[in-house]
Amino acid sequence: MTAATFSVSGQAVLVVGAARSGVAAAHLLARRGAAVTLTDRKAHIPGAAALRAAAVSLELGGHNARTFESAHLIVMSPGVPLDLPEVLRAKASGVPIIGELELASRWLQGPIVAITGTKGKSTTTTLVGRMLEASGRRVMVGGNIGYPVSAQVDDSTSDTVHVIEASSFQLETTDTFRPWIAALLNFSPDHLDRYPDEAPYAAAKRRIFANQRADDWAVVNADSAEATGMATNVRARVVSYGVDHSAADVHVGNGFVWQRTSEGDIPLLPLAAVQLPGRHMLSNVVAATAISHLAGATGSALARALTGFHGLEHVMELVATKDGVRFVNDSKATNVDAAAKSIDSFEHVVAIIGGKYKGGDFGDLAGPLRAHGRGVVAIGETRRMVRDALQGVVPVVEAASLKEAVRRAFDLAAPGGVVLLAPACSSFDMFADYADRGRQFKEEVRKLVSET
Repeated sequence: MTAATFSVSGQAVLVVGAARSGVAAAHLLARRGAAVTLTDRKAHIPGAAALRAAAVSLELGGHNARTFESAHLIVMSPGVPLDLPEVLRAKASGVPIIGELELASRWLQGPIVAITGTKGKSTTTTLVGRMLEASGRRVMVGGNIGYPVSAQVDDSTSDTVHVIEASSFQLETTDTFRPWIAALLNFSPDHLDRYPDEAPYAAAKRRIFANQRADDWAVVNADSAEATGMATNVRARVVSYGVDHSAADVHVGNGFVWQRTSEGDIPLLPLAAVQLPGRHMLSNVVAATAISHLAGATGSALARALTGFHGLEHVMELVATKDGVRFVNDSKATNVDAAAKSIDSFEHVVAIIGGKYKGGDFGDLAGPLRAHGRGVVAIGETRRMVRDALQGVVPVVEAASLKEAVRRAFDLAAPGGVVLLAPACSSFDMFADYADRGRQFKEEVRKLVSET
């Protein structure tokens, strides 16, 4: 389905969920001539006046089943579960249900580069955008990274490359979404607070390849057996990359990232240009290099894009140093595997772990902590689970607040060590989201550092 064939003019369209993506979708649909209703269980939402001014009807404080069943189309925000009773009844009665990413992609004019995986999506997406911009391409970066794709549609042109971070929540409601380049960075169990097991989560991730054709590209991490297995039988041309696999199409060795060709390997990027800590961050750089090279980025632009790039906020972010102890904010390490990679990146780590449980085994952190850890401060709803899983591996203490956690972690740390916020959990027990948790961590660190 293309922009030329997809129309909502005159149709009753219901948008479910009034967070950023839902609001952007509602405005887009209104501009395209739909009779739009936006529904949310919250009684008050930001931007309500602007929505009403755009002729969007609001149903707040709960859902009206009749509105669901009378809609010509339902557009789901990614944070809204698909098993709402109203959604299930509408689906059973034949109402089409898609997500905000699917909706917006039907109207994009330029090629789509989509990136998914359990971890590393935001960093890789950002780097691809920087690398293509440094090569002179017109680029829009959006999706799960925080900027809805629906907000890009009106400015999309045939020469715009849309670099999209795609989450499982977005991909599970796609139907015709077709990236020119689709990348799967890795896979490990996650979001088990939403999915009954890892099978539907994996199925959602695999949808990034579902509509690709033989002239598209599938970029897959050769270091991840799970990702490699999930990319079998894709129709697109497969390009592998890896840090540990020298046989990958894009690989690392002798101080460079290399591209394998029929005439021999060619250097794409000097490793000296990489200023990000940790092997998993190097993997993100190699992934971005492979993707950007396919999309037409030049060799010199790849290195220029890394100049001054020290990572994203809340991702391995160095906050401050006090008495030889570094404080690192990795609030976006919201699952056990991501936290393990984070701990592995440093020495003498005191890790702040815990939050709202979303699946995974905290015992899997024992190996990284034995090798690199000095202690753990357990917080949030899972603090006793964390303590029970890790006591005996390193000293484990509990904290009732993030302020207490920062101070207890500093007491456990030693000069040359790291206090690392790597929660391995979601944030919703104590914070608005992972970004709120990261900001509060940084504020508590700054207060501690300012004390004499």
